[in-house]
Amino acid sequence: MNDKQLVDYGPLQSLIGTWAGDKGIDVAPDPDGSERNLYYESIVFSAIGDVTNAESQVLSVIHYRQIVKRISNHEVFHDETGYWMWDPKEQVVMHSLVIPRGVCLLAGGKYSELNDIGESVNIEVSASIFDKNWQIIQSPFMQENARTTEFHQKLIITNKILSFAETTMVEIYGKVFEHTDQNELIRQ
Repeated sequence: MNDKQLVDYGPLQSLIGTWAGDKGIDVAPDPDGSERNLYYESIVFSAIGDVTNAESQVLSVIHYRQIVKRISNHEVFHDETGYWMWDPKEQVVMHSLVIPRGVCLLAGGKYSELNDIGESVNIEVSASIFDKNWQIIQSPFMQENARTTEFHQKLIITNKILSFAETTMVEIYGKVFEHTDQNELIRQ
């Protein structure tokens, strides 16, 4: 790893730092349909530096930790950690994440500055159990009871605001459910 101050993080550079937001909306599956939870969260993105794979691929890496609490009772209902990676040679952004439910994934997507609007950076990544490159892995229990089949995430980052929306397709309670989360966070 090189000096993390000298690393080119590409579109991920604008993520580094601490973010907090209290406008979150989570639409989650429920045996009787769906439940809607309003939430607040904090996400800390830390520069790691770069890593070299097989002496030919160099990735710039950022670690993050996300803590999400319900506004109704202030209890944590989502705790996530992972990495955002930038491959400047291939112009690919990758997002690996783990949640303590026996689910992890590696999502990816091409990045183009043409997708950026004005001063904002727009990043989109996806994963699917059917995609040979961007995969979802889950425990046997989750595969049988709450199987995640697809994941899509979009981030829009300006100097002070991080907006995101994500959709996770889940097979649960005998149906396919579109689990969604969205929030707007402010740089702290």
